[in-house]
Amino acid sequence: MANQARIESLKDNINRPTRSIEYPKKIDGKPYYTSEIFGENVFHLQQIAKVLPKPAYASFLKQMRGRQALDKATADAIAHAVRIWAMDRGATHFTHWFQPQTGSTAEKHDAFLSLKSSFSANGEEVTAIDAFSGSQLLQAEPDASSFPSGGMRTTFEARGYTVWDTTSPMFIQQGPHGTSVLYIPSVFISYNGDALDEKTVLLRSTNQIAKAACELLNLIDPVPVGAQPRTSHVFTTLGTEQEYFLVDRSLYSLRPDLKHTGRTLVGNLPPKHQQMEDHYFGRIPSKVMATMSEAELELFRLGVPVKTRHNEVAPQQFELAPIFEEASLAVDHNLLTMDVLSKVAHKNKLKVLFHEKPFKGVNGSGKHCNWSMSTDRGENLLDPTVKPETNYRFLLVLVSVLHAVQCHGGLLRTSIASSSNEHRLGACEAPPMIVSVFLGEHLTEVLNSIEESRPIKNFSVPEIQSIKLGGTVLDVKVATLPDISRDLTDRNRTSPFAFTGNKFEFRAVGSKQSPAFPVTILNAAVASALQDVTQALREQMGGRPYPSDADKIAVIKKFIASTKSVRFEGDGYSDAWIQEAERRGLPNIKTSPEAFEQLLNPVHADMLTRQGIFTASELQSRHLILQERYAKDLLVEANTLRTLLASQILPAAFEYRGSLAQTVQLLNGIEGEGNSPELAALKALTPVVKELQATIANLDKVVHEMHHIVDDPVQEAKYADAKIAPALNAARAIADKLEVLTADKYYPIPHYSELLWF
Repeated sequence: MANQARIESLKDNINRPTRSIEYPKKIDGKPYYTSEIFGENVFHLQQIAKVLPKPAYASFLKQMRGRQALDKATADAIAHAVRIWAMDRGATHFTHWFQPQTGSTAEKHDAFLSLKSSFSANGEEVTAIDAFSGSQLLQAEPDASSFPSGGMRTTFEARGYTVWDTTSPMFIQQGPHGTSVLYIPSVFISYNGDALDEKTVLLRSTNQIAKAACELLNLIDPVPVGAQPRTSHVFTTLGTEQEYFLVDRSLYSLRPDLKHTGRTLVGNLPPKHQQMEDHYFGRIPSKVMATMSEAELELFRLGVPVKTRHNEVAPQQFELAPIFEEASLAVDHNLLTMDVLSKVAHKNKLKVLFHEKPFKGVNGSGKHCNWSMSTDRGENLLDPTVKPETNYRFLLVLVSVLHAVQCHGGLLRTSIASSSNEHRLGACEAPPMIVSVFLGEHLTEVLNSIEESRPIKNFSVPEIQSIKLGGTVLDVKVATLPDISRDLTDRNRTSPFAFTGNKFEFRAVGSKQSPAFPVTILNAAVASALQDVTQALREQMGGRPYPSDADKIAVIKKFIASTKSVRFEGDGYSDAWIQEAERRGLPNIKTSPEAFEQLLNPVHADMLTRQGIFTASELQSRHLILQERYAKDLLVEANTLRTLLASQILPAAFEYRGSLAQTVQLLNGIEGEGNSPELAALKALTPVVKELQATIANLDKVVHEMHHIVDDPVQEAKYADAKIAPALNAARAIADKLEVLTADKYYPIPHYSELLWF
């Protein structure tokens, strides 16, 4: 029977006990506090400080800050120390862990084992030793021609390098049979020094925004001649809210579409899904809680500060969110989080789905990137403080961010474009494809009042002419409850880029993608905007040594006026906003291939190359890689759906149709009945089967035509968008109609009602 595997999988799902692990305990039997196990599998700076002489450690810190190169003696000392530390914890191998432009991470494991030869009169003697040199720590050599390079590397130009990123600590992860592996976070470059990964450009962007921010801050907060500037470093902070689905692994294995594409290409919603609004923040299922808890334990040991877990809106959808960290480290930790969730789910016989839209008809998943900037004194530059209207530093940084989105909103749209995120964006569950900024009523009033040179409107206490963004008190009129602090700014979930108190939330980022590229583009755009604001301030100052408050207000006013069109406080899902955005001149980039072209737009390309974030060849390369990946994604989906329909769903329909025909013939022979319910069912089924055959033929046709486009990723992506995507949608519509008409015992793959249920 076609559905027997489904039945067995469902039985296993019901009867399988929840996996249990032992939480770490002390000798006295009491559990360890989270803080006591946090980072125990990380080789921290404290360990490096213990093994290096003070001058060498000081030299290493300077290298981390980009002020000098790492010498061989220091590298050898660190390599020896980390080998001993790792091997004491079961490590047998090490790997340079890097982020190629594949959407995931890559690693190649090398053993610490080495052979040492000595020669004597008796001949050569070979001795096994454990060794790890500074040169092995600093770099390795993977095959660069086997990763996406956008034409920068050919098959016969294979050499590439991974180089240790000293700003991200090394760590160990469990290997097989009680062993472990030492992971060395790295960048990945070509033989010619071109960036082939996500991290190199991210690190370049963090350096650039640091320089631009320091220049502005030290201009508006001067020190006496000869004194050290008040701000010597600025870094971006990031917190990534990771959304995902969890499904039973045995049922997942029966869905070729999920296995090969990450999403269901056919399937109807069950009668009850998310319409009751009872899943969000609901009780976490026991199997999911066990998986979450085990993953969190592993992440704590890896130094990943995961903080929040909860049910999301759709059935079987969940979220894991961390505490904010420095941006490049936060990106590493997000990729680690995805990896650990996948591994732990597998142990629990579950499967994590990071695709932005694995199930049609219910909410998709995002990766909300909460972004801000902080000084080396721990000051958040996006903290409005009690009186933002007179906090000129905050306002100058704020208008810089607005200016960045105003000038490079199309580029930000590029950074979140993919074939998978297209299914989510603008679908009344995620931000629209028009990039705008939400500030909230009170901060908007601050900017409007400055622009109009008038007092601020009074929101709470009449005699106070300022806005306290810290909140007001809300009376819930229940005597037994304490006063509740209420934020003076509401949240707008329809905005792709929203101010949320002391940070911006880039909500349009897809759950499957690395946050590195979106954050790189955001950093670059803001760095460029900070430079523009600083230049405007210098021009406003004239010959004066430092700007007056009047100078600052004049520049702030100028950028408030010029960025007004990108600010939007309303419903981003509405048709009215689309029309209003067009009137304002904001780009509405509807497809990914169109978005990728923004990389080569002279305005954006000049900004990125002028700051040294990308070279011209790296931009061209990334443009081709994105176009090619988009086309390949849709081609894989078309081939997967064609095979699924032709080899499973259509034969099941044939079998059911044959059964109905036999029943109709039997009834006619016995009763002479020519208008039986079975005949009606057969008549309803037959034309849909024929339609499905036609859609399969159409899939064959569009796939065949695409193969005629040779060595042109741009045209392939355009063709995939114009022809393959509609063919997929048409085939799905017929297949979903057929699912409803086919008796359950004949249907060969798990239904939504089985996948979205524990």
